[in-house]
Formats: sequence, C-alpha cells, structure tokens
Amino acid sequence: MTGTERTAGWEPGDGPLLLGVRHHGPGSARAVRAALEAARPGVVLIEGPPEADVLVPLAADEDMRPPVALLAHAVDEPGRSAFWPLAEFSPEWVAVRWALEHDVPARFIDLPAAHTLAWDAPGSMPPDTSEEGEPSPQGGTTEETGPGQGPEPDAGAGVRTDPLAVLAQTAGHDDPERWWEDVVEHRGTGEGDPFAPFTALEEAMAALRETEESDAHDRDLVREAHMRLQVRAAQREYEAGVAVVCGAWHVPALRRRVTVAADRALLKGLPKVRTDMTWVPWTHRRLSRAGGYGAGIDSPGWYGHLFSAPDRPVERWLTKVAGLLREEGRTVSSAHVIEAVRLAETLAAMRGRPLPGLGETTDAVRAVMCEGSDVPLALVHDRLVVGDALGQVPAGAPAVPLQRDLARIQRRLRLKPEARERELELDLRKETDAGRSRLLHRLRLLGVGWGEPTGSRAGTGTFRETWRLRWEPELSVRVAEAGVWGTTVLAAATAKAEADAVAAGGLTEVTSLAERCLPAALPDALPTVMRVLTDRAALDTDVGHLAQALPALVRALRYGDVRGTDTGALAQVAAGLAERVFVGLPTACVALDADAAEEMRRHVDAVHAAVGLLGDDPAPGHRELRPRWQAVLRGLCARDTVAGVVRGRAVRLLLDDGALAADETARHMALVLSPGTPPADAAAWIEGFVGGGAGGGLLLVHDERLLALVDAWLTGVPADAFTDVLPLLRRTFSAYEPGVRRTLGELVRRGPRGRGAVTTAGSSVPGFAAVPDAARADAVLPVVRLLLGLDTDDGLADPDGDVVADADDNDLVGVDT
Repeated sequence: MTGTERTAGWEPGDGPLLLGVRHHGPGSARAVRAALEAARPGVVLIEGPPEADVLVPLAADEDMRPPVALLAHAVDEPGRSAFWPLAEFSPEWVAVRWALEHDVPARFIDLPAAHTLAWDAPGSMPPDTSEEGEPSPQGGTTEETGPGQGPEPDAGAGVRTDPLAVLAQTAGHDDPERWWEDVVEHRGTGEGDPFAPFTALEEAMAALRETEESDAHDRDLVREAHMRLQVRAAQREYEAGVAVVCGAWHVPALRRRVTVAADRALLKGLPKVRTDMTWVPWTHRRLSRAGGYGAGIDSPGWYGHLFSAPDRPVERWLTKVAGLLREEGRTVSSAHVIEAVRLAETLAAMRGRPLPGLGETTDAVRAVMCEGSDVPLALVHDRLVVGDALGQVPAGAPAVPLQRDLARIQRRLRLKPEARERELELDLRKETDAGRSRLLHRLRLLGVGWGEPTGSRAGTGTFRETWRLRWEPELSVRVAEAGVWGTTVLAAATAKAEADAVAAGGLTEVTSLAERCLPAALPDALPTVMRVLTDRAALDTDVGHLAQALPALVRALRYGDVRGTDTGALAQVAAGLAERVFVGLPTACVALDADAAEEMRRHVDAVHAAVGLLGDDPAPGHRELRPRWQAVLRGLCARDTVAGVVRGRAVRLLLDDGALAADETARHMALVLSPGTPPADAAAWIEGFVGGGAGGGLLLVHDERLLALVDAWLTGVPADAFTDVLPLLRRTFSAYEPGVRRTLGELVRRGPRGRGAVTTAGSSVPGFAAVPDAARADAVLPVVRLLLGLDTDDGLADPDGDVVADADDNDLVGVDT
C-alpha cells in the first residue's frame, strides 16, 4: 500500500479514528501501527502535553533511543516537574515514529503541562486521585514527581476503579495482567480488520464508564474537554482524516457529543505556570512498579522482548535467560533451553492459555535451569524481566546550561551514566580518576546523588576511593533544580556550598560541609566556609558539639596530601578545636546518666582517633596534641566522679597507645572491681575497657591477669545485684566474635590453675609461655609448604622441622624451630 491508500473499514468522513490503548502495552503498540498503516490519516493526535510538539522531530534522530521521557518542569521552581515515559513498545512512541516516517504531522493533545504543574499548587484545583500509571488501559502515564514525587490524593475523593481489573473479573479471571496477555499481547492485530481490537475495547470501556460516571474525576473531565477541542480543530484543518492515540479509558468521552461552549467552560480559569520541556533518558526499572514509580507494568523487559521478537518469542526469551545464567557461572546448556520450552508450552496448554506467558516461562526456568531455586531466578527477574535498559537522547535536545556542562564533563572523563548499579574504584593519583572524584563530590553537594561513596576494598589510604554509581531518571530534575546555582558544575557547587555554610544551623553542619568541600576541590568556596566555621567554633561551648566536629575536620585534612589542597587554615581550626575539647572534657564527663555516658564514650573514641590522625606536628602556635591528650585521659582515669564507662575507655586507650604499663592497668582494674565499688559502676567500667568493638575480647584472651580479675569480680557479685549488671555484661560480651567468646569460655572453664599451667607458667609476658613449643610450631609447616607450592625437596623444611636454605635462596638460614 502506498500514498494515501486505505484499508476498508474507516474513512475520514466517519469522524476521528479513536485508537484506545494501554500505555506501555506491546500488543496495543502493534495494533496502533497496523491501524495507522491501514487508515493513513492526515494527522496523528497523541495523548500528551502540547508543549512537546516542538520536540517531536527529535524522535527521528539516530541518537534517540528509548526508553525516554518527556520532562516538563516549572521555570521558577524546577523541582515541580512531571514525566511522560515512553518505551519502544509504548503505543504513543509507535504513533510518533509512524508519523515521522510517513511525513504526517504528530501533535499532543492532552492538558498542557503549564496547567498540569500548576494543578497541585496551594490554592489551586483539588488534585487528581487516580493512580497514575496503573497497569490499565486508562489514560495518564504522567509521572508527576514534584516536591513529593507525585500528587497527594484528596482526602474526600474516591479512587477510580482499575478498568483492567474489572474487565478481567468480568471475564472470569482473577489476574488482570494474565488476562491482558491472553486477550491482547498473545493475539494478532485483528484478523482482516486492524480496527477490531479498538472497537471491542471501546465498547468495553463505554459500558464500564457508564457505571463510573457518578464518580467521575475532575481532572479527567478537564483533560477530556481539552482533547475534544483539539480533535475538533484538527478535523477542520486536515481533510485526510484524524487518528487519535489515547488511553482507552478516554475513548468514550472523546466520542461523546459535547458542545464547544461546555468544553471551554471546563477549561476557563485554569491555573498555569511557565514551563520548560525536553527529552530525558528513562529506564526500564522506572517503567516497573518494582522500581517505586508505578508507571504501569511489572515486566518492561519481558514486554520489550514481546514487541521486538520477530518470531518464536518463547524460544528467544529462554535463550536470553540461558545466556544470562551462563554469564553468571551456572551450567545451562541448549538441552536445558529445549526442555524449558517444552515445559512452558505444556503449562500453557494445561492452563488454557493461547501461548506461554511470563508465568509459564518463569515456572519453566525455575524448574529446569535453576533447579527449583529462587536465588538465580531473582537475578533473571532483575536483569531481564525488569531490566536495566537506559535510554539516550540526542545532544540537540533542550537542556539547562548546567546539564550541558555536566554532559561535557562526563564525555571528557569517560564517565557514562548507566542504569545498572556498578562500583567504580578511583586512584586519586591519576588525573582522570581525580577529576571523576571531584565531579561526583560536587554533584553530591548539589543534591545530585549519582554516586554514593563506599569503603574501598583496595585499602584504606587517602589516595583511593570507591563509589557505587547508578543513574536514575529523576536526577535530570535534580540537575535542573541545581541550575539556579550556576551554569557550570564548578560554579554551581561553589555557590551552593557558600549558601549552605551561611545557612548552617550548627558547628557540626559546617564542619561536615568543610569536609565535603575539600574533596570537591572548591577553592573559591573555602574562604566563606572557613570564616563561618571559625565563627561557629568560637561561639560553641558544648564539648559534645566540639568533639563531634573535630573528627570531620581531621578527615578533611587528610585530603591535602593527595589532592594538593591548601589546608593550613583548616589545621589551625582543628588544633584550636582540639585544645578546647581537652580543657572542657573532664568537666563534661561528670554526673552523666547511662545514655549520656555512652554518648560521651563515643566522643572520647572519636577525639582519640582524630588526635592520632593529626599526629605530633602541631599547627603553628599550638603545642603538641598527643601528650596533652594522654594527660587528659590520665585525669579521666583517676577521677571517681567520671562515668565508669568513660574511665574504663580512657584506661584502655592509654594501654593501646603504650602510655600505660600492664601492671598499672591491672591496678586500675583491681581498684574498680574491689568490693567497695557498686556492681553497676564496675560493670560500666568493664564495658568501657573491653567493650565497644575495640578488641577487648582478645585483650582478655592474651592477658589472663585481667581475665582473672574480671572472673573473680563477677563470681563475687551479690545475688541481688547480679540481675542488674547482667544486661550490661551481656551487651559487652555479645559483641565479641564467636571464636573469642569460645576461647574465653574455655579459659574460664579451666580455672586459674589450668590456665596458668597451659599458658603462663614461668612466663615473663602475660599470656605466653616461657619457651616456644617446638612440636606445635612444626605442625604448621606442611600447610605452609602447601600454600607456597613447595615440596620438601625445595628446602623449606625437612621432616625433623629444621628450616634449611635453598641453593638459590640467600634469605633463609639454618635455624632450628
């Protein structure tokens, strides 16, 4: 068929050709294409915002790849936004592409985005209560995000019935998705009559709307009035006829005869805002309700496959599944695929279905390829049934200047946005990786959470960073929002940091901001941040606030070595902050209840770690910090009025630093665990000394004098006080590793004599024997040889346990074990 030749069944004189569809339905998409090919209309009208008309030509660009979405946002409030997602299998996308391929105008006829975005503003019309994007053939694929990711339902309005569920129930099906697959997705486009599916669906919707009219929704009525006016205008303009592609729910309303005056009356006085619109990439995950947005379908990856597969969709699908499982290291052969196809077809026949659907193929994959396990099946669902497809839009699409600068930096740094979550290891000594780090940190300052920093598996040095990246469609909105701060990423992040510093509510917020500014490399913002930080630090007298702020400042100082950032001013503030903590801490640790004491213990740990990172080199004008801090800890140890958990932790920190001898530590513990100390105070001291995940269990394992003191104290606790201290002790010892707890239990079971006979008899070092046990040492040699891949002949050890030098090894000498 060429030119304007049409298939019998529709003529322009019959009125508009109304093609009611299910949004994101591949069956509807195929039917729309067949109907347009048969009708050859003069114009195609599509449900969607009219502001997008100027963006239609971009759909023909070779760089445009769905899934994509139309994004509208208020110019003065970019966070107020709305998405209209389109996948390759969306009927609206198919209609746009058909129109472009046939040089036919394509227009959007829904309510303008200027009104849609203003609808939920304070004082405007009541919001729509329909569930946008439900898996039904109704209209409204708009994904309104706004400040709260969607309109809040009106408390006095009802929720419109899901048409798909009602039709499925009427047909005797309890699963709307399965019913829709059987009657639409697995059927042809209309044997001999491409318009038949739309006629049948219109009749069903008309009958259903008759029962719903009394519960009609204001927004639907307004939208349908606007669409009717646009259809009338197009009919006057195009003699070749008008085709309308819209949600099937709206078709009966568009067919209804309503006066122009009545429609205009509904549209009179609508609120509006100034809007911008563009194309943005979308993802299959955001088309899925599993992704949290509820755009209409549970299985976009499956529907995309049904739409694109030229033939034998089940066989091709199960081949994809087998390929994925093989990539993940599972043994799946072609025989598995053949058997899974047979099982899926058998299940479909038993269940009375025309073709195997997603349920049948999933059951077949579970039984044949996954051996009944749902673990690999979850991977299939995530990677194939839902999928991580990320669309692409051409560079010529409208965008705010900040978005263009971000795209330019992404290309320069070879950091491509991807929908699938991935880890990125960065070596900050390399210029490209350092640039990537700066970009990700700047975007986090702007509220664009493309990447989330995680612990590096390659080490803990300051020259390494690990990021977890995933690009989500709504980040385009966040970029548009951040555009108010500047036209480039650097300028916007600088302005945002300065504004956040001035508006910060407390010292902790400012120090956190300073910590984030340094890795983001914002030299123009640092003077403002440091000025605010100095002012807040001088005015804040709360030791807890100062102790919370110090670690963040010290962490920020660590970036100076690798990133070349001048941190001199920051070092001055950190040193001054540390000295104020040293002065105020002893008083702040007195007269604390249990919760406050535990919080103060965490502050002491944080300050200790910060002082260790600062080192012994003081900032100009400040004395050495480590000796002063150790003096503060000694003072805490000796003051009975200090909370027990803090005193215990102070002793432990001094012991770990080598500033307190083992005998002195034992003396402190013996004094605290003496009968004159209340059991609750003694238990708190023990928690501070060996609790908090600081390796206290191993300390007790290797220093049995301390273990004997704890054991003796615990056995002497009066029965009436034992129940009071038991929860505290259980909390302390339950934090140990199972092996540590088991060893401690064994040592206690042996008792003092058994412990001493085994490990401490004649030893000058607590916890160790006087001489090495040669027999026990020899036992590990076979394992060492096995690990190193050496035979006895290689010379590592002879059967008698003598280590001998290899002929080519000058590092080993003959030393008897």
